[in-house]
Amino acid sequence: MNDRRAMTLLELNGLVRSVIEGTLSGEYWVEAELAEARESRGHCYMELIQKDPRSATPVARAQAKCWRQTWAVVRPYFERATGQTLHAGLQVMLRVYAQFHEAYGFSWIVTDIDPTYTLGDMARKRLEIIRRLKEEGVFDLNKELPLPLFTQRIAVVSSATAAGYGDFCAQLAANEYGYRFTTRLFEAVMQGEKVEQSVIAALNRINAEADSFDCVVIIRGGGATSDMSGFDTLALAENVANFPLPVITGIGHDRDESVLDMVSHTRVKTPTAAAALLVGRLRTVDEQIDALRQCLARAVTATLTAEGRRVWHIAERIPTLFAVVKTRRTARIDLLATRINAAAMRQVAAARQRTEAAAQAAWPAAARAVEAQRHRLQLLTQRAAALDPTLLLRRGYSITTIGGRALRNAADVKAGDVIETRLEEGTIKSTVI
Repeated sequence: MNDRRAMTLLELNGLVRSVIEGTLSGEYWVEAELAEARESRGHCYMELIQKDPRSATPVARAQAKCWRQTWAVVRPYFERATGQTLHAGLQVMLRVYAQFHEAYGFSWIVTDIDPTYTLGDMARKRLEIIRRLKEEGVFDLNKELPLPLFTQRIAVVSSATAAGYGDFCAQLAANEYGYRFTTRLFEAVMQGEKVEQSVIAALNRINAEADSFDCVVIIRGGGATSDMSGFDTLALAENVANFPLPVITGIGHDRDESVLDMVSHTRVKTPTAAAALLVGRLRTVDEQIDALRQCLARAVTATLTAEGRRVWHIAERIPTLFAVVKTRRTARIDLLATRINAAAMRQVAAARQRTEAAAQAAWPAAARAVEAQRHRLQLLTQRAAALDPTLLLRRGYSITTIGGRALRNAADVKAGDVIETRLEEGTIKSTVI
């Protein structure tokens, strides 16, 4: 056991290196998904994975490197062809050879990348997204929303530092017609891996106060064509397709139409084109209003002219018509006056007869009533004289009062009360003890 000589790790790794270089001396094309891609000091370091198509679980994983000299050639060629940067989630076809380093371990060294493979995979994913959107019935949903006639309150999704955002606002503010626009920026990341979640977050903030805006403009002026991948995602496309306001996009160039462009209400090439669209729309509405104004003025002028002629013809006939009407009305008034006078005379005569008859009947009745009332007054006078208290006092009776009231019950007084007794001649005041 002790005579057995152990290899050092360096020796063992050297053996592995010699085996790999001896058996895997050629170059191979490999299909894989990028789990990571990053640059450092001009080199590109990648992590490659392969997933189970049913469960999406990684079944293979490897490290890959593209050295500076190769990367300087491969990268611009790939980005020009695909319009994409290498990023996580991208399907790629790489030409590699095996390399094992005693200190750093095994890696696949990348010598070339086939952009047509990635383009095919991107096209397949785009077609799948489009198919899903059409199956859901939302692909043309945003296009069906009407742009308001006066589209002036604009919610802008862009980077605050983007040159395109500044150009957009400047062109709106300095439009040659003097139209007034109000813009409000909802800042978002417009390139890189965070585009999808950042733009969706901005749209959610706009949706929370959708009544304050007429439309949404998503602009990305100044970015590289290779940063378009963030606008080709299902989640972002669904969000825009279902958005309650019309969405205008100006995020790419002539040949770059993203899925976001496809589902938006209107797609233009650049932020300045988006501003020109809004200004042009207001100009069209202004021209339509001006045409309607002129049409209305012509209609009013024609109507006034026709009515003027009609009034003139009527005015010419007024003297004749007035004379006829006056004659008829005068005759009718005279007739009515005669009738009224005769009726009044009859009413006066009838009233005079009734008055005379009433006067003749009233005198005997009045005399009888006066006599009856005189007799009744005599009876009342006799009765009042019989009830005069002085008669009782003359007969020896007295009247006792307390506080001006006649005292009828001894229980109504108490000790100390002052009572007054009235006699035929004089009064007596007493204090109850």
